[in-house]
Amino acid sequence: MKLEFKGVFPAPPTPVAEDGRIHEKALRALLDDNIAHGCGGFWMAGSTGEGPILTDEQRDAVARISAEACKGRALVIMQAGAMSTASAVKAARTARAAGCAAVCCLPPLFFRSSERSIIEYYKAVADAAGGLPFFVYNLPQLTQVEFFPAMMEKLAREIPTLKGLKHSAPDFSQIRVFADMGLTCFSGNGAFPLPALSMGAVGTIDAPPSIAPWHYAELFSAWEAGNMKLAQSLQEGVRKYVDLVWMFGAPADVCKTVLSARLGVDCGHSIPPVNRLTDEQRREVLRVAEALGVTEQRRGTVKTVKGGGVKV
Repeated sequence: MKLEFKGVFPAPPTPVAEDGRIHEKALRALLDDNIAHGCGGFWMAGSTGEGPILTDEQRDAVARISAEACKGRALVIMQAGAMSTASAVKAARTARAAGCAAVCCLPPLFFRSSERSIIEYYKAVADAAGGLPFFVYNLPQLTQVEFFPAMMEKLAREIPTLKGLKHSAPDFSQIRVFADMGLTCFSGNGAFPLPALSMGAVGTIDAPPSIAPWHYAELFSAWEAGNMKLAQSLQEGVRKYVDLVWMFGAPADVCKTVLSARLGVDCGHSIPPVNRLTDEQRREVLRVAEALGVTEQRRGTVKTVKGGGVKV
């Protein structure tokens, strides 16, 4: 199967052991599970992956393990954004050395940055990543910085390796504009994979695909095959997975709880101060997850279909 920046790219949680180290066995099991069910790549250390609060050592371990586990099977887009340019540059260098397929980056955090400061920050990170494709992380709800087409045009002029973006901003119509600019635009909203594809998105990057990869992979495969009836039916079934992930406002902990049950490996809990489930809430999450069938281990069979997609 040809590996391309399109299709289903889960943004998974980051399994962390009690001593703070990345739980390598759990991370590899998670990646294997999602690949087996048709995912073409991953957006590592994003918001659900708690990337902004990972230590440099944790982040480096995620890059190394993910690149090793996915080599030749899926593309790893490693999130390098950090509080300081120096830390983000270090993350980009590590991603390149580890063998990741691309680097993505949140804009500067906390301090209000000028347009020029944002561009310089991104240039430094992209340069550190060498020739790796570079993706912008457009998540204004959390970063307070929104990337509009005019800004993306400026970045394209100054960053030769700019490949595209994950568009998680509320204005869905911008997807069409970014696509017309020649950018590889992934939708960051797991609730609307089919509408995003119809607008010009190349695929979906979000947390829900990590807990129900087979559903999203089948939807994308149906879209590529031109089977709109099946794609629409699958779109109607997406909301239940999104609602599960957002139970109690703790998406990272919900995903770790569900995947721990399915994989049979403890993925740990969210990293403080990220929201954690109480014991009672965790039981309720597992009750809902079991009813949806996402805690059961499934046999993954991946087949290529017309257009280079995958069928599960």
